[in-house]
Amino acid sequence: MNIVLIGATGFIGTALLNEALNRGHAVTALATRPEKLAARERLQAHKTDVMDVSALTVQLAGADAVLSAFSGHAQGDVQAYYLAGVRNIIAAVKEARAPRLLVVGGAGSLAVAPGVQLLDTPGFPEAYRASAEGARQALNLLRAEASLDWTMLSPAAMISPGQRSGVFRLGGDQLLADAAGNSAISVEDYAVAMIDELEQPAHSRQRFTLAY
Repeated sequence: MNIVLIGATGFIGTALLNEALNRGHAVTALATRPEKLAARERLQAHKTDVMDVSALTVQLAGADAVLSAFSGHAQGDVQAYYLAGVRNIIAAVKEARAPRLLVVGGAGSLAVAPGVQLLDTPGFPEAYRASAEGARQALNLLRAEASLDWTMLSPAAMISPGQRSGVFRLGGDQLLADAAGNSAISVEDYAVAMIDELEQPAHSRQRFTLAY
């Protein structure tokens, strides 16, 4: 499969890149600093700017699917920059007529009680609030799309480097946690679930989540 991966040098983007290449897919990696990516078989790396919709549309042309691991963490106004980027990615995917868009989401918009999302609970880390709110609004943007074939995968509350086990639980809009109340996933297993979804679509026009 020919995949275009936006944000290929980031924390989750790197894991997605590795998983996709290891499964034999061809990946066009788009990043602000593509020189950070070492040469690998079936990998092409290009510089991109998601604020340039016309140029991004050209880069997405011919893709079997677009994976977005785009984030605005390095920007001063994380939320505004991220939402502008997501809007542009959606527009470019539609203009390029890419068949599918798979998006890295956040855990903040997952429900922890009826009518209560993790982002709105006391003690939610302020350092992550802007990006979490951006991801929540991005989900709303996707849900408002009339025809786009999109999927968003929200991680568990904690996502960190670890092992690729391939063993985890999938869920919908509710935060998953184990018997001790821990909600966690390794970035490697997150990538497994996303590429599984790429290869065998099961959540078209839906958000889903995963955790141990």
